[in-house]
Amino acid sequence: MRVGIAGYGVVGKTRHRSIESNTSYKVTAISESNQEARQSIAPGLEVYNDYQSLIANAEIDVIFISLPNQFAAEATCLSLQKGLHVFCEKPPARTHAELLEVEKQSLKFPALKLMYGFNHRFHLSVEKAKALIKSNSLGRIINMKGVYGKSQMISFNQTDWRTNREASGGGILLDQGIHMLDLMRYLSEEDFSQVFSFIDNAFWNYDVEDNAYVLMKSPSGLVAQLHSSATQWRHVFNLEITLERGSLILGGLLTGSKSYGDETLTIITSDLLKDNGTPRESISKYNEDVSWDNEIKYFANSLADNTAIERGSIHDAMETMKLIEVIYKADPIWKEKYYQ
Repeated sequence: MRVGIAGYGVVGKTRHRSIESNTSYKVTAISESNQEARQSIAPGLEVYNDYQSLIANAEIDVIFISLPNQFAAEATCLSLQKGLHVFCEKPPARTHAELLEVEKQSLKFPALKLMYGFNHRFHLSVEKAKALIKSNSLGRIINMKGVYGKSQMISFNQTDWRTNREASGGGILLDQGIHMLDLMRYLSEEDFSQVFSFIDNAFWNYDVEDNAYVLMKSPSGLVAQLHSSATQWRHVFNLEITLERGSLILGGLLTGSKSYGDETLTIITSDLLKDNGTPRESISKYNEDVSWDNEIKYFANSLADNTAIERGSIHDAMETMKLIEVIYKADPIWKEKYYQ
C-alpha cells in the first residue's frame, strides 16, 4: 500500500515512523503548507504544498490526515471521493454538522475504510481496564470521574489556530477532553442523555474554552464527571471507574511529552461485608507507549482482512462530536455567546 500523509507536524511525523515500523506500507507522498517544515522531509518523497494537491495528484492508496481542525472534514471527503482509505486524527471536524457531511460521503463508498485516531483506546492500561469491565468480574459500572488537563506550556497560550474558534471549532474540550469523553463511551458502552456543564475561557481569554466542567447521566443511570482543563499547571490524566464490586483507576499516561506521570492501572476489589473502606488493591505500571503502533496495526489489519473498523469508527466520531456540542450548549451563557 502506498501512503500519503497530509500535514507533517509532530503527529504527521509520528504516524510516518509508526507506519513504516509496523506495516508493509510505504509512505511515498507528503503535503505540508509550512515551508520550513517541508525542508525537513526526507529526499525521495513526493512533496506537495497543500493537501488538495496531494489528494488530486499523488499515486497513493491510503491517506493519513494530520491537519488543523478546519481542514479535517474537507480533506476526508476529498480523499474518499478519490478512492482512498482514510485515517484521520481527532478531532474529526470542527462541528457535528461538518462531520455529518463526512458520514454522507463514507456511505457512498462502503468499500473504503475510514478510521479516526483515538489512540488512547490502544494504551495497554486502557485495554486491560476494558477487558476487566467486559469480564463483569467487578460488576456493572456505577460512575466515572475523569480529569484531563494541561498547562500553557503545551502551546495553548500561543497565537496559533488552536486558540482561534474559526480555525479550531473549540478549545481544550475539543482538543484534549475529546479523548476522555471517547474513553468514557468506549469503556462503558453507553451514551449520555442528560448533560450539565460550565464552560469557561476566563483565564486565557481566547474565544475558545480553557476549562470545561461536565456532569452527565446515561439512560441506565450511569453518572460521569469530567474536568477538561488548560489551566492544569501540573499535567494530569486520571479516570476513576466505580463498579459494583470494586474500582478501576487509570492514572497517568505515557505520551511524547512524558509530562503526565507514570501510566498505571489500579484494581480495587471490594468485599462490602469485610473491607470497611480498606479494600484490596493491586497496581500495574506500564513502561511503554504502544498505542500509536497498535492503532496503526489495527487499521492495517482491517484493510488486509476487510473487516469493519470498530475502534475509532465514523460512528464513534459522530457520537462523541455530538456529545461535545451538547456539552457546549448545556451551559446557557456559552450557548448564548457562541450558538445563536
